[in-house]
Amino acid sequence: MLLELPPKLVGEKRLTFRDLDWQAFKQIQSLLEERTRARFTYDNGVLEITASLEAHERSARLIERFILILVVEMGMKMKTMGSTRLDREDLLKSAEPDNGYYIKNYALVADREVNLNVDPTPDLIVEVDITHTDINKNMLYARMGVPEFWRFDGRVWRILELVDGAYVERDRSPTFPIVEKRIYINF
Repeated sequence: MLLELPPKLVGEKRLTFRDLDWQAFKQIQSLLEERTRARFTYDNGVLEITASLEAHERSARLIERFILILVVEMGMKMKTMGSTRLDREDLLKSAEPDNGYYIKNYALVADREVNLNVDPTPDLIVEVDITHTDINKNMLYARMGVPEFWRFDGRVWRILELVDGAYVERDRSPTFPIVEKRIYINF
């Protein structure tokens, strides 16, 4: 009897560069951002350029809708950042998440452009990483000070909360207490 494994999920195509200083990263980003829809993640010398495929985009949009429904149903307000670039040159970190949200800190940034040099990071970051990433996104967002981080790998959704500089997996979302740990999804 043969055991048939499920097909390997592919959600993104990635290209990684190592040993790049901030200026080299910004030059590459500047050259490519107008010619491609790729997203750029930089972490202390490592640049990952990601092109999202259908499975990635479908998952990211469904999670985005879910969050919108939660905000409306719970009577909250939010500012969505989409995949707005979060640059922190002082930390040598830059990311373009699938989505970032200001919910608890909505009033601080509601009617103006966010400036991470003076404003807090988004309250919640969502990342869909179906295929392997060379950047440790938990460490990247923890170092940037993002309080809550949701990760979806194509099968399992993890809810992470920043505690003492590192993420701890939680049973419930600190922002949306009705959302439980490890929701298994089959899109």
